[in-house]
Amino acid sequence: MVWLRRTTHYLFIVVVAVNSTLLTINAGDYIFYTDWAWTSFVVFSVSQSTMLVVGAIYYMLFTGVPGTATYYATIMTIYTWVAKGAWFALGYPYDFIVTPVWIPSAMPLDLTYWATRRNKHAAIIIGGTLVGLSLPIFNMINLLLVRDPLEVAFKYPRPTLPPYMTPIEPQVGKFYNSPVALGSGAGAVLSVPIAALGAKLSTWTYRWMA
Repeated sequence: MVWLRRTTHYLFIVVVAVNSTLLTINAGDYIFYTDWAWTSFVVFSVSQSTMLVVGAIYYMLFTGVPGTATYYATIMTIYTWVAKGAWFALGYPYDFIVTPVWIPSAMPLDLTYWATRRNKHAAIIIGGTLVGLSLPIFNMINLLLVRDPLEVAFKYPRPTLPPYMTPIEPQVGKFYNSPVALGSGAGAVLSVPIAALGAKLSTWTYRWMA
């Protein structure tokens, strides 16, 4: 049954990584959350931190090797760059979709697992919290480096874009004053139970194929 366990493991990794890529594109459409700018930043932060942590901790606990969470984040990054190439082939600029910064947020998860001598519960609680806290910070820096996102969004409209996703002007301070703080807070809280889910999925995989 070893081959079945390994096949299921790798299939899960591919499925989650592909879904992460699709989520990246659809959570903010054009250039990851930049259509709605700060208005959707919290939604993007939560969706990306939870998607990252569930696959990363599953992968890390399945192998038992610190470093595989960062490797998983690298897979997500590569897949998204490939998706960018597909948009480029359709005539859009290569910065049409900005690749999120996942790798630095996955590193604390690996470091927690390593520093606590492979303690699963510490990885879930401490590592999950650090992923949720750090991802909005890194991605806000990433967003600030993008050249006028609204200009790109209006210049290259998507033909199938529904009316409710039409690019709008940034609503800074309309709903909240600090999207990074709110994104980090919400991400830190929600990433812990999602990390626990990823850990449980790893356990179920072993039991199912034992």
